[in-house]
Amino acid sequence: LNILAQAAHIAIVAIGMTFVLLVAGIDLSVGANMYASCIVVALYMKGMHPVFGFATAGALGLLFGAFNALMIVKLRVPAFIATLSTLFIGRAIALYLSGVKMVGFGREILLLGRTSYFGVPMAIWIFLGVFLIAWIVLRQTTFGRQIYAVGADPEAAKKAGIDVPKILFAVYCICGLLAGIGGMVSATQVAAASSTFGFQKEFPVIAAAVLGGTSLFGGRGGVVGTVFGAVLIQTVENGLVMTNADPYVYPLIISAIIFIAVLVDSIRTGMLERLERRK
Repeated sequence: LNILAQAAHIAIVAIGMTFVLLVAGIDLSVGANMYASCIVVALYMKGMHPVFGFATAGALGLLFGAFNALMIVKLRVPAFIATLSTLFIGRAIALYLSGVKMVGFGREILLLGRTSYFGVPMAIWIFLGVFLIAWIVLRQTTFGRQIYAVGADPEAAKKAGIDVPKILFAVYCICGLLAGIGGMVSATQVAAASSTFGFQKEFPVIAAAVLGGTSLFGGRGGVVGTVFGAVLIQTVENGLVMTNADPYVYPLIISAIIFIAVLVDSIRTGMLERLERRK
């Protein structure tokens, strides 16, 4: 339960990243999105019910994702460049609003983090709700099948009558929305948002999705594997803490995991392409 609770916010944001990776995109700004969305809640929504905090953070995250989508879909800026720029823009805005100071979250948010139902922490319940909705969308809806079609072959999807720009716009909005929600789940577990809140979260998020079997080349993967990837990464981090490993080693371990996962995915993609050519 402890590992699941700690991995909940990573898993939620990684589920959003899975939508983007399925269309062969990338979003490097999720960490900045988490920080920018949650700093507004921490500064201006103290004393309000946590539901309003989550709604506000989700709405701000959605707007953040929509801005990314606008640059990528309408202005045709490469996803890597667009989201890299909004990474710095989002963090700069959040640092300006906070005055580069640690900002405490409201008492209601912190109480929510200590709430449990049937012995299960609230963070896990929120994560399970997000996971169930995402699984249904991807596996049981036309929209989900269109996402896979666009990721597998955008030109073929366009010829089949799928509105490819609309799908691309939607997945970046979903990723932004879940980044805001994931940031709030993280907020329920900490007392305040410092300048490092959400810093470099994009790396474990992408790693979780890729480790779960989602291809960086689009068209393959799912949220079930992403959840297992997030839990695996959190388990590795907990193991490093328990063995008193040097904190500076943590990024090296995570980056090594990402490298191995991408290498395996690349080899697998090449093998599948060779098999298709034989057929």
